[in-house]
Amino acid sequence: MKTFASIFCAVMCAGSAALAASLPQPGDVYLISRDHNGRFLGSHKLFRDRSPDMKQVTYCAQAYFVRGSTIAWTQIEAERGNVIHVEFNFGRGWRPICASPEKQVTLADIGITLSPREFLDSLEDGEQPQSRLAFIGSLFRSSAQDTDGQ
Repeated sequence: MKTFASIFCAVMCAGSAALAASLPQPGDVYLISRDHNGRFLGSHKLFRDRSPDMKQVTYCAQAYFVRGSTIAWTQIEAERGNVIHVEFNFGRGWRPICASPEKQVTLADIGITLSPREFLDSLEDGEQPQSRLAFIGSLFRSSAQDTDGQ
C-alpha cells in the first residue's frame, strides 16, 4: 500500500510541475491581446532562445524568437480591432513594454507572402496557431457568452 501511495504522489507531483512549467513565470515576455476595455483575449510567448522552428524578430528594439503563427496571430488580432502589446510578467501582474507589435513585424518580414489567414490555414497539424493560454481564455469567453445570452 505504501508503494501505491508513493507512486500516486510522484505522478501527481510530476503532473503539477508540468502544468506549472507551462504557465507564465516572472520574467516571461508575451504578446498579449486585449479588448478595448483591457480584458485579456489571448497571448503568445516571446522566446529569448533560438529553436529550429522559430524566426528571430525584433520588438521594441529587443530580439526574440517566434513562430510564424505568432506573427500571423498578431496581425489577425489587430484586424479584429483588438489591442496588442508586448508585456512583461513581473510576478504580480503584467507591464506593457510597447504597443503595436503587429506593425513592427509582419509575415513579409520573415519571407512569407501569404495573408495571415492563408498562412494559418496552410500550417500542418504539428504547429498550433493558438497558444494554450488563448485556448483556455476562449473556453471562459464561450461559457460567459452562453450565460449572458440566457
